[in-house]
This record gives sequence, structure tokens and C-alpha cells, in this order.
Amino acid sequence: MSLGGHFRELRKRLFWSALFIAAGAIAGWFFYPQFFEVLMSPLNEIASRRDDVKINFSGVMSAFDLQLQVSIFLGVMAASPVWLFNLWAFITPALKKRERRYTIGFLASALPLFFAGAWLAWVSLPAFMTTLISFTPSSTTNFIVANDYILFVLRILLVFGLAFVMPVVLVLLNLAGLITAKSIFKSWRLAVFVIAVIAALATPTADPLSMFVLMAPLTALYFASGGVAWITDRRRRKQLGQDVE
Repeated sequence: MSLGGHFRELRKRLFWSALFIAAGAIAGWFFYPQFFEVLMSPLNEIASRRDDVKINFSGVMSAFDLQLQVSIFLGVMAASPVWLFNLWAFITPALKKRERRYTIGFLASALPLFFAGAWLAWVSLPAFMTTLISFTPSSTTNFIVANDYILFVLRILLVFGLAFVMPVVLVLLNLAGLITAKSIFKSWRLAVFVIAVIAALATPTADPLSMFVLMAPLTALYFASGGVAWITDRRRRKQLGQDVE
């Protein structure tokens, strides 16, 4: 396929992905009230126990802006199978048969890991919020802007989800021959440091236990990705040895 053909193919894939994202956003607009109540439930529970916590909107347009942003987010999430398929369909002609299986395996494992990370963030959210709100002085009231809170929650869910997918990216890079298991294990100190930084940024509390909740599974997944890469490298060396013979 020529360069122009690749661009036409990419344009077609982007068009269908954008179309389904828009359709998902429209559906998300109608399901927004239910989704809003779910996201607000941890904060509402805290507010019901404390008199110094109030939830409000900061302006006339803020409620509309929030619903629009959340609807787009829901559209992207709902249409993820479509745009992930289009991404795979765009790159698969350049892949060999075995590489296509690797790509399918990557997508099949990345999605559950993403949702596992988002789930971990969700179950940890009440403790995060309780710790943060506890810093409110006794003589003041914490007026929480709904827009800031909802976008904060979505950011935490995305960071946790993407952090759980990163080890799968390492496996994919190893399958592509770009990195080896030796380089993964050799860089474990740097990896643990980066994981600690990610955990510190993703967990809004200063509680070390909250950081450990995210660091422990991420570190385990990192070394698991190194183990998978080691098996792949061993198989690759064995195949090369057979070819030489």
C-alpha cells in the first residue's frame, strides 16, 4: 500500500472510531444522572456524617460543562472495543501471523488489567477522600466543587488503570524484539522508583499504606512481565540455535 493509501486507511479508521465515540457520548449524556450519583456516592456518604462538608457547583455553566465532559468520557469508554479494533485492524496488515496473535493477546490482557486497576482505585477512594477531608480545620467548612471532584475521581481511575497496563506494554515490546528480559530485570531499581513516583502521584493521601496498595501489584506485575519476557527470550534463542544447526 502506498503512503497515500495508508493515510486513507487511517482516515477511515479514525472516522468510524469517532462516529462510535460520538454515539457513546450521546448515550452517556442520557445515562449521566445515574453515573453522577455513583461517582458522588463516596463523597455523599462522608458529607452525611460531617457538617463541615458541602457539595456545590461554582457557576451557571459548570453543571453543563461537567455533564458534557463526563458524557465524552463515557463515550470513549463505551466505544473502546470499536476504536481498539480499528487500531488493531490498521496495524495488523504489517504484522506476521505470530505477531497478530501477540497483538490479540495484548488487547485481551490489557483490558482486564485496566479495569482491575480502576476497580482498585474505586474501592480505595472512600479511604482517600476521608483522609483528605480530615485535614479540614474544625472552624471551617469544606465547599467541594462537584466539577473538581468528579474530574479528580475520573483521573484517579484512569491513572490506576493505565498503570496496571504498563507491564503488558513491556511484554509487547519484548515480543517485538525491542527489549529483553535481561534489560527488564537489570532496570528493576529504576522501575521500582518510577512505580513509587506513580503511586505517590496517583494516591492523593500521604498515607504510606495507600501507596503500598498500588505499589505492590504494580511491582509484582513488573517482575511477572520480566518472567514472561525471559520465557520468550529462551524460546527465541532455542529457535535460533535450531536454525543454526
